[in-house]
Amino acid sequence: MPSPDIPQSRNPPPSNRQLLILLGLFISFIVGVIWLLNLLINSLIGLIPPSVEQKLGAVIVPVYEQQAQPSPTQDTLNQLLARLEKQLPPEQSRQRDYRVLYLPEDTVNALALPGDVIVVYAGFLKQVESENELMMVLGHELGHFAHRDHLRSLGRTLLLRTAIAYFVGDVGALESLAISGLATLSKSKFSQSQEQQADEFGLRLLQQTYGHVAGATDFFARMSHKRGASWDFLSSHPSPGKRVTRLQRLIKEQNYPLKERSPLPENLNQSHLISSPVEYPY
Repeated sequence: MPSPDIPQSRNPPPSNRQLLILLGLFISFIVGVIWLLNLLINSLIGLIPPSVEQKLGAVIVPVYEQQAQPSPTQDTLNQLLARLEKQLPPEQSRQRDYRVLYLPEDTVNALALPGDVIVVYAGFLKQVESENELMMVLGHELGHFAHRDHLRSLGRTLLLRTAIAYFVGDVGALESLAISGLATLSKSKFSQSQEQQADEFGLRLLQQTYGHVAGATDFFARMSHKRGASWDFLSSHPSPGKRVTRLQRLIKEQNYPLKERSPLPENLNQSHLISSPVEYPY
């Protein structure tokens, strides 16, 4: 007896092309949601008072304060920073307490921490040859505060990790977001665009402070010769060589004058320090 015909499904299984289209739409939706939320976060950053950053700094800064020691070098660095602060618009200096922590270590670096603190290492000072190039780097760090880069980086990091944790259903990851966000802040790593904006900010402060921008590119040019002009730090910061090229272009576009450089204050001369490997300056 012939077997009855098995009715065929009216909805055949999707083809590979259809699955790829659906996957692409799903990924586009996720990316779009993340982009819109990131846009919303960035638009609200300006409404967050500086006290929020200072509270974040209260968690991170004490670690660096324990390594710093009051000294004439630290006092002089704070005096130079105060000269730059005078050029800041009131809205960028109000409710702020900018200060420098000097760490007597061979690390060649300077970085901005939430809480209005700029960390300067002895190894960095050893590489600096004029007051102007030092002020360019300090002005760059002030640019990170002016653009609220710490909060933007924290918001971007938390948003991305929250989205990933939500879509993959990782509840444990959601619980550790705050801790991982603070860890990201303590490393003070910013995006390419944030670094470029901070460079532009530092260049303007240098012009306003001295009436010229001589020395703006000196430190980065020196580092580019030591490390190679094509070297990039974790692909997220401009290499010293690229920074020099971009700053030179800005100087030409803005028609900033170049005059005589000012020597370093005597107690900032760090030539007695032992040479150390060069790390990327922020």
